[in-house]
Amino acid sequence: MSQDVWAQPTQHLPRGKRGCLQVLLIGILLFVIATVVLFLTGNPNLFPTVILIGNFLVPIAFVAFLFDHQHLSALTPETVGKSFALGGILGVLGASILESLLIPLPSNPNQGLPLTSALAVGLIEESCKILAVMFLARRMQHTTEIDGLLLGAAVGMGFAALESTGYAFTAFIASHGQVTASIVSTVLRGLIAPFGHGVWTGILGAVLFRQSGPRHFRINGWVILTFLFVTILHGFWDGLPNTLFFVIPPGIPISVTLLLLSAIGIIVLAVLYRRSIRQKIATTGHLQ
Repeated sequence: MSQDVWAQPTQHLPRGKRGCLQVLLIGILLFVIATVVLFLTGNPNLFPTVILIGNFLVPIAFVAFLFDHQHLSALTPETVGKSFALGGILGVLGASILESLLIPLPSNPNQGLPLTSALAVGLIEESCKILAVMFLARRMQHTTEIDGLLLGAAVGMGFAALESTGYAFTAFIASHGQVTASIVSTVLRGLIAPFGHGVWTGILGAVLFRQSGPRHFRINGWVILTFLFVTILHGFWDGLPNTLFFVIPPGIPISVTLLLLSAIGIIVLAVLYRRSIRQKIATTGHLQ
């Protein structure tokens, strides 16, 4: 077969547009129940369950939302799931190795990363994620923009889920075993998860597939500019969360910069998402 078995047409598979909402609501319910039981029983064996549910819930729901709301991709749910898991792991491993070698530790971790280091993190992590996308799609046809967007979003969200789990564990260690610190980290990162890794890699994946040939990837000016764009968004996200704060009613400070970067990423992804669907309709002449 000339085309990867991961990417067979799915027009015969019914997709319910409420699937992502069901995933989100059931996941939230399970997270709340598991957290309550953890605190009521004090059973430490439940701690990994709570943290895994909390950190994987939003990334999975985000990918399910993108997949459920289009019927034009040749990707199967199995392909998207494998990309989420395998792509996320490959991206995290590659980024961890390169960051430990190339980026110096901050003198004061509580002050966050300096902008130069944050941009370097963005460069490394976006490189690792898009390389994971290219590895997973090496035997696929690269002519459908929506496939690149979905693959990129899946890899990015897999990366985000694993990274957030790591942050929750780090919070647990740094707080000398305070479970609450991990749960707070999990909830906060879950709230911002839809605006980060999945968006950036989804944008880059869509442009990469649009500019590539059926059997090979083409790295041209548009791909390079898009890579620089998402790298800058990523770098500013990591390096400027402590500027221009305001406080919402519960007393949680939110960075205006973070909100602006989130809005830019979501708007660009939405534009590419709609354009990729129009492109596929124009190519096939009908909606599958």
